[in-house]
Amino acid sequence: MRHVPRWLVVVLVIAAAAAVLRFVVFPPQPVAVEVARVSRGAVEETITNTRAGTVKARLRAKLSPQTGGRVTELPYRKGASVPSGALLLKLDDSVQRAQVRLAEEQVRAAESQAAEACLAAGLAEKELRRGKALAADGITSEQDLDTLETARDRSRAGCRAALAARDQARAQVEVARAELGLTVVRAPFAGVIADCSTEVGEWITPSPPGVPIPAVLDLIDPGSVYVSAPIDEVDSERVKPGQEVRVTVDSLAGRKLAGRLARVAPYVLDIQEQNRTVEIEVDLLDAAVAATLLPGTSADVEVILAHHDDVPRLPTAAIAEGDKVLVLEDGRLVERKISEGMRNWQYTEVTGGVAVGDLVVTLRDSPAIKPGARARARAGK
Repeated sequence: MRHVPRWLVVVLVIAAAAAVLRFVVFPPQPVAVEVARVSRGAVEETITNTRAGTVKARLRAKLSPQTGGRVTELPYRKGASVPSGALLLKLDDSVQRAQVRLAEEQVRAAESQAAEACLAAGLAEKELRRGKALAADGITSEQDLDTLETARDRSRAGCRAALAARDQARAQVEVARAELGLTVVRAPFAGVIADCSTEVGEWITPSPPGVPIPAVLDLIDPGSVYVSAPIDEVDSERVKPGQEVRVTVDSLAGRKLAGRLARVAPYVLDIQEQNRTVEIEVDLLDAAVAATLLPGTSADVEVILAHHDDVPRLPTAAIAEGDKVLVLEDGRLVERKISEGMRNWQYTEVTGGVAVGDLVVTLRDSPAIKPGARARARAGK
């Protein structure tokens, strides 16, 4: 029988002792894991915007006068609230007012000329009647009668021409007054002046025909604020006006604003062919809060498609590929396959595989976090 070398026996004894020390006396420390408890609560099915939405105002007007000139009045400044019809800007209107006065004087002159011409026509009519009476008695010749008829017709035409000139002069007054009206800008609705890019004494340069003058005033109605956001085209058939919506805006960090879906665009935006979207519009339920939001602020929306109350749920982040989760049981990680119900980015409803109260791993940030590993919940969990 062949003898085992003594040195090999010593090595085996040392290895066995090291194994005993490793697994019995000094067992490996359990890995610390982030866990969450399966609990009962609400789970919603939601759709979120694909890109940042924007706070907008349905009533927003960028205003400028329809003619050029020097600014003489600017009653309201940036940030001021104005009523509908309020004078916002006035240009120097001395020339336009002079044109109105001139047109009015021309009307008076035309009215006098029309009165004179029509009086002459009336006189010619009377003379013709007298001539006809005399002709019946054989006193006036046919030639004289023809002359009277011609004078009557000529005076009638002169009266009609004078009346037309009078009406034309009156129309010219309306034109002059309309041109005078172009020198003022009034509020088309009640709102707040968001911006004003001119000052009293500055000149507003006229634009060529058909080209608007660049806006110098920006008027916004805070009561018409809404949120516009794009959603993926595949979700367009699942959203309908009237659905509940939650809105978050950067200026109100940590707050979720209740809203209602007001409009779904009837077409798909294909500006970016690889990311086609449908625009939705959301009205906020709290009008007072909506009035404080600045148009242009970025916003995110969550359209609530369905809602389940008091159901078993766990964090969606705990679910790995294949609908599997790691459960912390008696200091070890056990892998389980779950059955899912409704889910969103935050919570998932579970209908099987785990029970209320189980601790599931929510963050797998180490290769040591695997089925069978000894583990412990991190402090505070």
